[in-house]
Amino acid sequence: MSTPQQPGSSTTTIIQTAVSENTDKRDFGGFLKRQVQQSLAFGTLVVLFIFFSVANSNFLTWSNVSGILLSTAVIGILALGTTFVIITGGIDLSLGTGMALCSVMTGVFITNMGLPVIVGVIGGIVTGVLMGLINGLNIAFLRLPPFIATLAMMMIAGGLALVISGVAPIYFSSSAPDFKQIALGTLIPGLPNAVLITLVLAIVAYLVLSKTLLGRYTFAIGSNEEATRLSGVNTRRWTIFVYMFAGAFTGIAGVIIASRLDSAQPQIGTGYELQAIAAVIIGGTSLLGGRGSILGTVIGALIMSVLVNGLRIMSIQSEWQNIVVGVVILIAVFFDSLRNRSRT
Repeated sequence: MSTPQQPGSSTTTIIQTAVSENTDKRDFGGFLKRQVQQSLAFGTLVVLFIFFSVANSNFLTWSNVSGILLSTAVIGILALGTTFVIITGGIDLSLGTGMALCSVMTGVFITNMGLPVIVGVIGGIVTGVLMGLINGLNIAFLRLPPFIATLAMMMIAGGLALVISGVAPIYFSSSAPDFKQIALGTLIPGLPNAVLITLVLAIVAYLVLSKTLLGRYTFAIGSNEEATRLSGVNTRRWTIFVYMFAGAFTGIAGVIIASRLDSAQPQIGTGYELQAIAAVIIGGTSLLGGRGSILGTVIGALIMSVLVNGLRIMSIQSEWQNIVVGVVILIAVFFDSLRNRSRT
């Protein structure tokens, strides 16, 4: 009877190569390119901040900056999770409606069922994990393209959010008056808890991506899935883990946005998936997989939040806001394409 092949030296070589392309400073050329990309992204963030500050005096106020950070918390958490997915060469279109479903399930557990807040929060996060599990199974075992699998989940999650909520918001004010403190409270004076949670999650994501097997296999699958599989790595299992991990971030984002609004809004997630994916691409993660960073994703999320907030505070009509965001996404994908051409 044959025994399962164990990851050996060839697997280690593939993984180390994939990881070193992203984290090893001794690869001076690649390291320099990554620093330039992140510097350009950070420079873009600074330019946008200065531009909107000059264009409207209300932009550079603490209340508005706090609002930017709060909106970045939701986009950022979604982007942190989908960074792992995109590094594998996949995509997740179910982020926005999935977040709405997790938000609704949190409301169902706490308000409709009367369960303790902590149970409702865990239930919302577990909902995201289950969605990730289904996405991962469809992609890994049914061999569905990630675009199709997550597009189907996007429609299913959006429909379930509406059906379960009865197409009406679920409010927490009477059942759990302190629920909003999860996002809006201040464990650190002047810093909303949602921002603090995002910072903690960014650190966790960085450590997972750079220091754990999940992170190493994420890079390896995105760099060369077939070679990684032939070397003895169960790529199907690790692909499922990646989507479940991303699903947990979707669940957390659902809890945060429900706490921030003090209600579960079944239609709130529309468009968030595009902003989160754009943040990841702007931050330097390749749509072809095999390359990405958490720091770049955080910078990308801040760029998206500052852009959207700045357009709103300048009273730009919503349809023009959509046009500008769409152009930014096109530019980000174009530069990602240029980077991929230079690699080949």
